[in-house]
Amino acid sequence: MELNSNILQRGVDALSALPGVGKRSALRYALHLVKMSDAEAMDFVDAVRRLKTDIKYCRRCHCISDEELCPICSSPKRQQNLICVVENIQDVMAIENTQQYRGLYHVLGGVISPIDGIGIRDLNIESLLQRVAHPESEKVEEVILALPTTMEGDTTNFYLNKQLKPLGVKVSAIARGIAIGDNLEYADEVTLGRSILHRIPFEQ
Repeated sequence: MELNSNILQRGVDALSALPGVGKRSALRYALHLVKMSDAEAMDFVDAVRRLKTDIKYCRRCHCISDEELCPICSSPKRQQNLICVVENIQDVMAIENTQQYRGLYHVLGGVISPIDGIGIRDLNIESLLQRVAHPESEKVEEVILALPTTMEGDTTNFYLNKQLKPLGVKVSAIARGIAIGDNLEYADEVTLGRSILHRIPFEQ
């Protein structure tokens, strides 16, 4: 795509680097930004800047947060004895949208995948085990494994179950209403909500 402006070209290239944004969409977005008022453009730039400079990760569950402790972890209305383990932050949002789950979360930041160079130490596994092993901070009674129904997700599930069982905590997995190979963020809310409600002991 040949453009008459190097500045516009650079903007299109930057926008097209975003997931799911092609060159045509990037050009449309860039031209829209050009037409913005100075105030609107500065608000946009500031919002993007703050995503990098101000956003935090919850020190307990590793979800995105504005504070050291996210609103879910700090809410007295959540079940403090229940932790749902997910792959990423999008999965937290997907489960929250079902309005069927009232416990806490733990974001692993991925799944075990040797082919992609992702090992146990690359994930937030140790902090999960510490949460379960230290009842003075959290009296965890059940851990729900809500990872993708893929080979990598199942491998991670088996590893976590092996590590959690000696700690005396109940380990369950979401019911397989989620299609094999699907990610949680793409599941419809009714199916995902039912999978959480009808979870099963992991061994089954």
